[in-house]
Amino acid sequence: MCGIVAAYGDIDPEKCERMLARIHHRGPDDSGRVQLESAWLGHQRLSIMDVTGGKQPIADETDSAYVVGNGEIYNHADIRDQLSEVRFATDSDTESAFRLVLRDGSAALHDLRGMFALAMAHTDGHGVVARDPIGIKPLYWAKLPGVTLFASELRAFDEADQPMVEAFPPGYVWSPGLPESGDVAGGTMVRFADAVPVQVRPARYAPDKQWDDSVLEHIRSVLSDSVRRHMMSDVPVGVFLSGGLDSAIVAAVAAQFAAEKGEKLPTFAVGTESSADLLAARAVAEYLGTDHHEIVPTPEDLEEALDEAVTVIEHFDPALVRSAVPNLLLAREAVKHVKVVLTGEGADELFAGYSYVHDDPAFATPDALQAELVRSIETLHELNLQRCDRTTMNYGLEARVPFLDATVMEEMLAIPAEWKLKGEGRTEKQLLREAFQDMVLDDILWRGKEQFGDGSGAGDVLAKLVEKEKEKEGAQGAEPPVVENGWELRSDEEVAYYRTWHRSFAGVKPNATLGAFATA
Repeated sequence: MCGIVAAYGDIDPEKCERMLARIHHRGPDDSGRVQLESAWLGHQRLSIMDVTGGKQPIADETDSAYVVGNGEIYNHADIRDQLSEVRFATDSDTESAFRLVLRDGSAALHDLRGMFALAMAHTDGHGVVARDPIGIKPLYWAKLPGVTLFASELRAFDEADQPMVEAFPPGYVWSPGLPESGDVAGGTMVRFADAVPVQVRPARYAPDKQWDDSVLEHIRSVLSDSVRRHMMSDVPVGVFLSGGLDSAIVAAVAAQFAAEKGEKLPTFAVGTESSADLLAARAVAEYLGTDHHEIVPTPEDLEEALDEAVTVIEHFDPALVRSAVPNLLLAREAVKHVKVVLTGEGADELFAGYSYVHDDPAFATPDALQAELVRSIETLHELNLQRCDRTTMNYGLEARVPFLDATVMEEMLAIPAEWKLKGEGRTEKQLLREAFQDMVLDDILWRGKEQFGDGSGAGDVLAKLVEKEKEKEGAQGAEPPVVENGWELRSDEEVAYYRTWHRSFAGVKPNATLGAFATA
């Protein structure tokens, strides 16, 4: 996990250095850069794989090609087996991806399993920039006269360049023009993978029948295998416990894996005193016997973190901000103990965990529900995944999302959507609950869903702060802010957060960089 900056075309090294310095927090362990005739690559490193030898940029054996990367390639060992003829310079997973693309071209990006943003450059002018299919790892770009810039966060870009910044789309690869073309910065875009690997229901499932133990065992096996892969690390790994079903499942599998290695799993929870999430997470930790850590913020702690959270997540959507505030406090504590945490992001999208899909008649048919689940996964990169990445990486902490592994998505979306609908005697995520019923505490297994900001107790505190801010603005006669490009602010809470966001990102166009939940 790291931060990257790349530039192709007419290079301004001082601008690139400024950009890299602004994302130092993403990789406080090391910094590296390389300048070629028409490219510049910069890297802030958080050392997780090959701690001593994985410094970036990484070069090939002739120093004619270089790579910087952010993220993790979970199948990097398999890739190395395929590249038996290659003499690797490091044990880094980024080098595995680099060498595969050098051998097979950008089509090889489709074979990478993990979360990544990669930028490569050759001395002859060739290069590629790519982002993982779901967009777990962030990437933004700005096409300026004569140069195209890339960075891991919005705040990396100079204020003058902010109006040109856009989100780089997940699952795409960009290649610069060659020097002889006279337009290195122009380049071409190609999609190499969709966010959702497959949407076809296999014949082995009969949707008109009830599932059996073999289906539950398959769900458990696929998810457990993913959690174990996501624990790949040369540094300590922990789990964020929200007190809900999804993170409890991740913790249960991770605790087993840690025990097999003779270790105790670190877990982390946040909530105001006696909040529902804090108490539930405590029960999970006691049941699993983890090394548990709690952060119990006061209302003053939450108020102090609010403005920082809006700036850190680079967003003003109320649902994201409400959950970002406790997440930020949680990450600040967790990084004292581990460098990597696993989370339960993605489970609700795969198993129809949100109440709106069950309450709205528009999603009552299997095809409509399936389409909505796919749509929700395709937009995660600009919502929950953005909040998850920024709150953790602000402190140099890597968050991993085992539910969003490509194999997990392929297998879980192949399950008939009919089985995910609530019905008589069936609650939401019934399949997931039954699959792990002997690994998760019963009270947690059947606990109803709460939004993280609400269950942690932060929601009530932040609502009072917003009301105070509204009264102050009213007393001062402040006009409501106007957002350009047709973006509409939907509530007083969103207006308050937007004012804070605008102070740091005044030039950024929300429609080009952000997404929003349906309601505020």
